[in-house]
Amino acid sequence: MHILKNGQSMLSAEIPERPFEEFRATLVGATQHGSRIVSLTAGPLSDGGATLTAVVADDINGTLHVLKTQVDDSYPSLTPMLPSVHLFEREIRENLGLTPIGHPWLKSVRSHEDPDEHPFFTMAGKDVHEVAVGPVHAGVIEPGHFRFQCTGEVVQHLEVQLGYQHRGVEVELAGGPHRRTMSQIETVAGDTTIGHAIAYCEVLEALSGAVVPERAQALRALALELERLANHVGDIGAIANDIGYLPTAAFCGRLRGDLLNITTTLTGSRMGRSFTRPGGVTLDVDAAMVKALQATLEAARAECADATSLLFASRSSVARMTGTGIVTEDESRELGVVGVAARASGVAIDVRTHHPTGWYASAGLPPATQSDGDVLARVNVRQSEIDQSFEAVKNILESLPDGSIRVESSGLKSDSFAVSMVEGWRGEIVHVASTDSDGRFATYKIIDPSFHNWAGLMTAMRGEGISDFPLCNKSFNLSYCGFDL
Repeated sequence: MHILKNGQSMLSAEIPERPFEEFRATLVGATQHGSRIVSLTAGPLSDGGATLTAVVADDINGTLHVLKTQVDDSYPSLTPMLPSVHLFEREIRENLGLTPIGHPWLKSVRSHEDPDEHPFFTMAGKDVHEVAVGPVHAGVIEPGHFRFQCTGEVVQHLEVQLGYQHRGVEVELAGGPHRRTMSQIETVAGDTTIGHAIAYCEVLEALSGAVVPERAQALRALALELERLANHVGDIGAIANDIGYLPTAAFCGRLRGDLLNITTTLTGSRMGRSFTRPGGVTLDVDAAMVKALQATLEAARAECADATSLLFASRSSVARMTGTGIVTEDESRELGVVGVAARASGVAIDVRTHHPTGWYASAGLPPATQSDGDVLARVNVRQSEIDQSFEAVKNILESLPDGSIRVESSGLKSDSFAVSMVEGWRGEIVHVASTDSDGRFATYKIIDPSFHNWAGLMTAMRGEGISDFPLCNKSFNLSYCGFDL
């Protein structure tokens, strides 16, 4: 396998190609030695069949390995030996018609055109009943369908059907970059605008050879950590609300707004849009703004500590979260769960630690982990990351490098391949791109952390009371549109 670092590119011709059996054995061997498959994509061949390309992350050594193989219209499924690729294979079949023979659950990912061919899972028995929720919900939220198979109040199986937000983003990106591409990237998952924007820009910088100024790298990290803070604080408040503990719910709801206002001060947008651009960022900060940000963040840090301490001091709230919605470490690794959910199950992976770029390369941020894998563990990871992010933004503002905030980015290298990974607030964001002979996108693949983690939520609900679903669901807080693309 060819070795890359995060944010680097290579010639597509340099990607090693192996016969399928060797390709599969190499991937299996890599995972048995602790590596992870972060991307599996396919591209059609002119004479039929397709090329499968895998990107494998070696977190211990901070490297990425790339390998490809050619397959016909069908091939032996990788999923039985590599469960973490189950969705990738389903997606490839849906998009290209390649059939992974032996896949245990070859259901569509986003399409709703074949409900008879791939019906919902059902259970039989006089005590079994089915509860269907959505896709239209009572709240003002995005659409998604949840199908519960229950015996009494106990959930035996949860099936999640998405795709209602499918916009064909990746198809639209082909042939780019276009004038509209940046706006499409920033709305892949609106609450992760900064995370996806940085991932996209790092792909372009890898393919163009642009070197981002240190000041711009620091400002990007500042925006990314503010995005993490706003969402983590909001999530803890929402979890408190689902428990019925209103002091923290109300407190955190207001603080999330305060943190979004700080993001507005830095970027000009509550969601951080139009701030990150290829080659750097669009807005700078002066000494007066730095001082104002420091004062505002110091006050917000104290108030966040007060708000969350109320929740942890409530014994009934802690009891409600303890032992609810457990995902074990083995389950997390098998399913390829990432981010907060993975770290709460003892899987210590964090792009900022293992594959750092920009400001993070010298930051030395350790992953915040728990081992119980329940709702409380996911809340505790968020709390640790809140503390860590406040310290990170403090350090960035105290030692902001001098210099420019952007360099011009030239055209993209032709016939090349690049990978970018960013630790968004939900978890690992992966963008994989290849260019054609004209230096335009031949393929562009986006992997939001929700792509992996919906399976984690389904696993967390097995054996739980159906009334635990709102709490479990909010403890993951996954994106519908980030999955649907």
